[in-house]
Amino acid sequence: MSHYSDLTSQLLWHLPVNLTTLAQTITDPNVLDQIQKAWSHFIQTGQVWALLIGLVIGYMIRNLTSYG
Repeated sequence: MSHYSDLTSQLLWHLPVNLTTLAQTITDPNVLDQIQKAWSHFIQTGQVWALLIGLVIGYMIRNLTSYG
């Protein structure tokens, strides 16, 4: 891992500063509000039920197909 980071730093050292952009422009910095909106959309659209049903069916199939 050290060799990779050394190589990367040497390659990036010669680039101009405006080419080494490490972040995007943030339009809405309120991360907790975004998480809350995403979670409420997940619940309202019924995707949580699909997740739970998939987990139960997957668990049942795993138990039926496992040996031992």
